[in-house]
Amino acid sequence: MQRSDFHYDLPSELIAQAPLAERRASRLLVLDGSRAATEDRLFAELPQLLQPDDLLVFNDTRVLPARLLGRKPTGGRVELLLERVLSARRALVHMRASHKPQQGAEIELPGGARARVGARSGELVEIELDRDLVPYLEAHGQTPLPPYIARSPDAADRERYQTIFARAPGAVAAPTAGLHFDAAMIDALAARGIERAFLTLHVGAGTFAPVRTERIEDHELHAEWLEVSAEACAAVERCQKRGGRVVAVGTTSVRALESAARDGKLAPFAGDSRLFIYPGFEFRVVDAMVTNFHLPESSLLMLVAAFAGRHATLDAYRHAVAQRYRFFSYGDAMFVTPHAAARGRRRV
Repeated sequence: MQRSDFHYDLPSELIAQAPLAERRASRLLVLDGSRAATEDRLFAELPQLLQPDDLLVFNDTRVLPARLLGRKPTGGRVELLLERVLSARRALVHMRASHKPQQGAEIELPGGARARVGARSGELVEIELDRDLVPYLEAHGQTPLPPYIARSPDAADRERYQTIFARAPGAVAAPTAGLHFDAAMIDALAARGIERAFLTLHVGAGTFAPVRTERIEDHELHAEWLEVSAEACAAVERCQKRGGRVVAVGTTSVRALESAARDGKLAPFAGDSRLFIYPGFEFRVVDAMVTNFHLPESSLLMLVAAFAGRHATLDAYRHAVAQRYRFFSYGDAMFVTPHAAARGRRRV
C-alpha cells in the first residue's frame, strides 16, 4: 500500500489548539467497521455503547515535562526534547540548535543544571545530567505539546495534557484517547458494571514522525517501551471467557495488547515494541477501540484503517471534517468496531 492511500484534506482551523472546559464534553464519532456506517454522538454517551461484560483497557503512562531550553558554552540556544529515559541521569533526546554541540560538550540548563552531550544514535543524542532527570524535569521542564499546537504551553496544560489515571512517568506525548475520561465518566462506567484494566506504554516523540517511505511496508516504526502485566492479561482472559469485548482506550493500548500477543496468545510482556499495524494485520486481542483523530498519512491512522477498513475509515474522517469535529490531541474522539477481516484467530 502507498502512503498516499491514507491522505485526507484537513482545514487547519479544525486542529484543536486547547482542551474543552470539561474532559467528557467532546463529541464522539461512532464507526461501525462491519457496516462501514457512522453515527454522531457525544463522548458522555460512551457508557451506552458498552455492555457490562466489556473491558476497558487504559494506558497509565504519565507525561513528563519533557522539553528543556538551554545554552551552549558559546551562548547559542539549544532545545532538548526527551525521547526516552535511559537511567536516573541519562536520556536520549531530540536536539535542536543552529549548530549542534559536539560529543563531550556541556549544555547549561535552567536551575543551574548541566548536561553533557554523549553519543549520537541516528537522529537522537544521548545526554547525561549532573542530577536526577525525572525530578529535574518536573521542576524545570515544559509540557511537550505536539508540534501542531501553535502556542506555548501554559500552566493548565500540566493537568489537561495528562490522563486522570496517569501513574508511571516516562511518556513525552499523552495517550490522548484517555484525556476524555474524567471522574464522572469513570463513575458512570463503574455503575454500568464495566471492568477496567491498565497497561503502560511510554509514548515517544516519534509518534509524531511522518511515514517517510511511499510504500508503507518499507517504513520502520520507532521503538516504544511497554508493559502488559499478568493482572491485565487475567482481566482480558476473564472478559473473553464471559463473551465481552476488549475495548482498548487509544492506539497505544492497541499496540501494547497486540505486541504482547504476537506469539498467538496474550501473555505478560515488558520491553520494546516496533509493531507497525497497517491494513492486513489480524487483531488477536482488541474488539473495539476509543481513539482520537490522527494526522493524514500517519502510522496511527493506518492502525485505525487496519481495524475498521481503509475506505470506511477515510469516509468517516471526511464526514468528521464536514461536520466540523475537532482534530488531534485536544480534539474529539471516535468509538470504532472492526471490519470482519481484522479479526485474527484467538486462543484464550
